[in-house]
Amino acid sequence: MQERASERVAPPSPTGPRLGSNRDSTRQHNLAAVLGLVHSTSGLSRAQLTRATGLNRSTIAALVGELVQLGLVVESDLDQTQQHGRPSIMIEPSPDALVLAINPDVDAVSVALVGLGGRIVSPVRFHTSNPPSAAEVVNIVSAVYTGMRTSLPPGRRVLGAGLAVPGLVDPADGSVIEAPQLDWRGEPLSARLAEALGLPVSAANDAVVGARAQAAFGAGRDVPDFAYVFGGGSGIGGGLVSGGRLLRGATGFAGQLGHTLVRTDGAECSCGSRGCLEAEVTRVALLEAAGLPSGEVEDLEEVVLERLRSGGAGTGPLRDVVERQAALLGVGLRSVVNHLNPSMIVLGGFLRILARAVPGVLDDALRAGGGRGPRENVAIELAPLGADSILVGAAELAFEPLLADPAGYAAGPAPA
Repeated sequence: MQERASERVAPPSPTGPRLGSNRDSTRQHNLAAVLGLVHSTSGLSRAQLTRATGLNRSTIAALVGELVQLGLVVESDLDQTQQHGRPSIMIEPSPDALVLAINPDVDAVSVALVGLGGRIVSPVRFHTSNPPSAAEVVNIVSAVYTGMRTSLPPGRRVLGAGLAVPGLVDPADGSVIEAPQLDWRGEPLSARLAEALGLPVSAANDAVVGARAQAAFGAGRDVPDFAYVFGGGSGIGGGLVSGGRLLRGATGFAGQLGHTLVRTDGAECSCGSRGCLEAEVTRVALLEAAGLPSGEVEDLEEVVLERLRSGGAGTGPLRDVVERQAALLGVGLRSVVNHLNPSMIVLGGFLRILARAVPGVLDDALRAGGGRGPRENVAIELAPLGADSILVGAAELAFEPLLADPAGYAAGPAPA
């Protein structure tokens, strides 16, 4: 059975198994293999593409030429690092192929154009005083996109849109089944955005697309088994990668790590239970302890770390909140490790703060009990993409059909 592109979270490494075939009947596959490698590495030399795919040099030259004509890659300066023979021409993602990435949250709607290679262009974070309705998200995104589109240089083309939602998304039609923090239920947001923008729109949970971004470009690159745990204004979510594939579950809803029980009879959660991870470990509590308004959330990490470093008056309550949240996060991660046995846990969003501020507390909680097994040698890494990982992951949703069939998709009718 042929593997679907959506089941893989990143193309194989250029140093891994060869991807190509010299048979003419596999031209679509070969184009996809070459574009996927250029996309995931942000550029390779012709010689590297030849080695990675197993295709001969003339075939690579023909495929690259076709991708150049489609406006998907560009040939740039020679690779001067090559030690033997003539320097090879570098193949890089073209700046002309773009998608729109969208991430609504309780206090803002983030929108950006993203190019091949995960390159973010013109990011906009539109702050809202209250959780936006689905209709408000459509209006905000439409207005932002209109401004972005009119300022694009000639030749730039927006091929589609990816929507990252802090909630459950129906994998069949992209509708939002439930986003409790936004008070959304049964919202056909993808369809509304597609109509308003004149673009095809793909949607998924925000933490799940964040995991895709980490697998493609971040800490999870070339790591076959890892858990991505993201904390935002709407709570905590996760994306789970096992054997190099994103775990989806029977109905596509695997990874609801925010609803892991960490404290018996704890705080009430939006899901109706008590003591869930996302009810006990919250960005709101950190903002309040740091004395920051929600509009300054971008400064939260550095403010918390600086105040804890300074050790001045009033830092005691802040340290108490940070240490308590880190200990409870460790309880939740311990469950993840025991159930899934990942080699790495990647923390994103405000969860980075807990790992940076009190790493010993988090590590002790994660490894409590002293037993050997799945908790031994688990690495905890910080998402290097920061807040951008969700937008990059949303863009991966929109790029998926292009990466699967570059010629068929890119040569089709331009979006309205």
